[in-house]
Amino acid sequence: MSDKTVFEYAALRVIPRVERGELMNVGVIVYCRALDYLDCRTHLDEARLRALDPALDLDGVRHALKAVDALCCGGDRAGQAADEPPGARFRWLTAPRSTIVQPGPVHAGLTTDPAAELDRLLGLLVT
Repeated sequence: MSDKTVFEYAALRVIPRVERGELMNVGVIVYCRALDYLDCRTHLDEARLRALDPALDLDGVRHALKAVDALCCGGDRAGQAADEPPGARFRWLTAPRSTIVQPGPVHAGLTTDPAAELDRLLGLLVT
C-alpha cells in the first residue's frame, strides 16, 4: 500500500438568491500539492435549481462553471492565470466571493488517488 498524501477540496455551490440563504452544491474542486493535481467536476441539476429560483440565469451558472473548469485545467483556457501553479489557482478558486456560484469552505483529507477522491466527493456532496 502506498503512502497517503494530503489533499484539499471545496464544494462549489449555487446560491440563487442570497437573501433566502438557500444553496445547492453543483461541483467539487480537489487540489493535491504533493502530486501537483488540481481538477474539478460539476453536475448541474437544472430542475432542482429552478425550484429554488425559477428566474435563475442558468446560462450564467453554466458559464461560471466553465470558467472554474478552465482555471483548473490551466493552459490557454485559464487566461492570465495560465502560468500560475496549481496551488495559486486553487486558492483563487476557493477565495470567498459574492457571486451566484461560490466555493464552500476548504477541507482536507488523505488520499493515494486524488482523481478517485474527486469522483467520490462529487457523488457524496453533489449527486
